[in-house]
Amino acid sequence: MMQWPHSADRVEVGSRIIVDSQIHLWPPKSKDRPWSEGRGQLYPSFSLGRYLDLAQGSGVHRALIIPPAVDATRIDYAKTALAHFPERFRIVAFVEPHLPEQEILFQDWKNDKDILAIRSSILDGRQDILHNGSTDWLWAAAERYHLPLMFAQTSQLETIETIVERHPDLILILDHFGLSEATIRKGLAASTINAAVSLAKYPNVSVKLSSSAALSTQAYPWHDLDDYIYRLVEAYGPQRCYWGSDITASLSKSDATYRQRVTHFTDELGFLSEEDKDWIMGRALMERLGWD
Repeated sequence: MMQWPHSADRVEVGSRIIVDSQIHLWPPKSKDRPWSEGRGQLYPSFSLGRYLDLAQGSGVHRALIIPPAVDATRIDYAKTALAHFPERFRIVAFVEPHLPEQEILFQDWKNDKDILAIRSSILDGRQDILHNGSTDWLWAAAERYHLPLMFAQTSQLETIETIVERHPDLILILDHFGLSEATIRKGLAASTINAAVSLAKYPNVSVKLSSSAALSTQAYPWHDLDDYIYRLVEAYGPQRCYWGSDITASLSKSDATYRQRVTHFTDELGFLSEEDKDWIMGRALMERLGWD
């Protein structure tokens, strides 16, 4: 029988609950599960057992499982994780932003207590679909079904502001500081952070401070991200900022341990108070998504 890592097995009353806002789990490619062309992952699979091995000693108590794009909208493998650990995991279902026929799934997802949010992405080379009306259905459907939408993008936050204004009840969560690796490569990090900060005036928008290991150009503890983190926490407040490792996608980009990805926030950012850390490391995410 699978065991949760001992160091995170118990949470004493009043102690900090650490929740990872993003991990991916996926089984090997198979005849039953053919991966989409051009959407292959870095590893043949990333099993629940492998994740639990990484989590040993990390102090992480809970995690949101986001099926990777290669698995499309399938959540059955994530469901196996919940079968083993129903209190430890919840699911964020993945949506292709240009496929309005997927809206038929939203009602089932809304009724599924294991699914707390949905996620979509428009990354480098696909920006046109954000401007040609192809994604209009997504914002409207997420708002209508009241499904929080996590969104990853490349240098398009100015456009996102118009979407937020049109959909004031859309619960939008910016992935990865609002950044992407392509944004960093193109030298657009500073302007993108500025745009992310400007979105903080909308109370329905919040931000995942996730995937630091992949976004930083330095070794742990990734001090080139300090100013970004400070500005985003200052703008949104710790109640709308959520730590996340994205470890199953960024493991090949950094040899930092899971524990170090936690201590980056709990030990290395002197401008965060202990109360700030309580919110950012788990409390804020659980409250925004209704995870008791």
